[in-house]
Amino acid sequence: MAKPQSRYICQSCGAVYSKWAGRCEECGTWNSVVEEQGSGGYSKVAAIPGKKSGSGREIEFASLDQPNQETLRTQTGINELDRVLGGGLVAGSGVLIGGDPGIGKSTLLLQLASAVALNDEACVYITGEESVEQIRMRAARLGLKNAPMAIAAATSVRDILATLKKGPAAKVVIIDSVQTMYLDSVESAPGTVTQVRSSAYELISFAKQSGAAILLVGHVTKDGQIAGPKVLEHMVDTVLYFEGERGHQFRILRSVKNRFGPANEIGVFEMTEKGLMEVANPSALFLSESHNNVSGSAIFAGMEGTRPLLVEIQALVAPSFLATPRRAVVGWDINRLAMIIAVLGTRAGVQLYDKEVYLNVAGGLKINEPAADLPVAAAIISSLSNVSLPKETVIFGEVGLSGEVRKVSHVDIRLKEAEKLGFTRAIVPGGTKSKHKTNNNFILREINHINQLKQVLGSGD
Repeated sequence: MAKPQSRYICQSCGAVYSKWAGRCEECGTWNSVVEEQGSGGYSKVAAIPGKKSGSGREIEFASLDQPNQETLRTQTGINELDRVLGGGLVAGSGVLIGGDPGIGKSTLLLQLASAVALNDEACVYITGEESVEQIRMRAARLGLKNAPMAIAAATSVRDILATLKKGPAAKVVIIDSVQTMYLDSVESAPGTVTQVRSSAYELISFAKQSGAAILLVGHVTKDGQIAGPKVLEHMVDTVLYFEGERGHQFRILRSVKNRFGPANEIGVFEMTEKGLMEVANPSALFLSESHNNVSGSAIFAGMEGTRPLLVEIQALVAPSFLATPRRAVVGWDINRLAMIIAVLGTRAGVQLYDKEVYLNVAGGLKINEPAADLPVAAAIISSLSNVSLPKETVIFGEVGLSGEVRKVSHVDIRLKEAEKLGFTRAIVPGGTKSKHKTNNNFILREINHINQLKQVLGSGD
């Protein structure tokens, strides 16, 4: 029998080497290359007895005009989760959920399993990190102990699949977490790149064959990315990230990949003693009660997926006695802030080279939309001049390097959300008024260049 060959695999990015190295050449991580035995899982195609090398079975092609089969979905009973998934769990799909430790991943999935089971759908919850007693204690604390779901503590993928194939067909299977699973045919420790990749492949293959929707919990690294090989995110149909700050009770469930629905969709939850509660009006959640007549505050009318969201952006400009003034950001990209500061200094004459700038997105939300450029600039100018923005005003727009204010998408949806929450004014990019109609009492102030922000603050309208 041939001796299995040793390979050296980076536990950070999955790069493979023939010999050990102290630093991975692909991702630059130190001391992450580990020796592993065997073929490395599913990537090696075994020879088929009775067939010559290179031979294969002819595949059948289809055309685009053929009718599609109806997509079967299982409602989770949690509206915010169904929104993020695109309408519910698709039969045979694989969903990967990542998030920081203690953020509420297991709580959310236990509530999901309970809701599915109470809807007379067979649901299985398998944990590799806790005991069955711990699951029962959490269910009792959340008031879910009467839910007719099956729970088990196991880490062997072979045992799990044998049990699932033998027992009654399950509609939903939850694995918490994929980093604790292992295949005895792979000679490496649980949590390594090879084990994570191979275990996930076997579990997802079972989901495709059986039609069960499988949800995998994934650990994250210190950078907030799902631990293990990046191919893990490519293997599943949907990738969800559970976000939130420890100091806030609110949690954001965000889809970064979804083959059966829109990406970048969010669901908003509030962590309570009874578990995660849905937030029906997230815009009101992220708005401060005292945002009126406060300098350094701007209300941003943003979009998260298909959902409009009003968020308060707070800025504080303070004198600095340091050679290099501080720039601190919570909830936004610090490189984007540096660009806005440079544009303000060069194009609008707002000099901040001797000032410290602090920026915060209220409520713990993280914003990645370029349309937040203009409200950030407005909040900085407002704090520097100690003049508040006009009352009941929202603002959005992208700022270019020449200082021009660019148009953004979904203007109608943003303005309707602002009107619904009682706002009566909006500062928008030039050309918006002629294309989008609003209530007669709603005032649109168009600006084409960032230096016009000082005029808006000075005029108060």
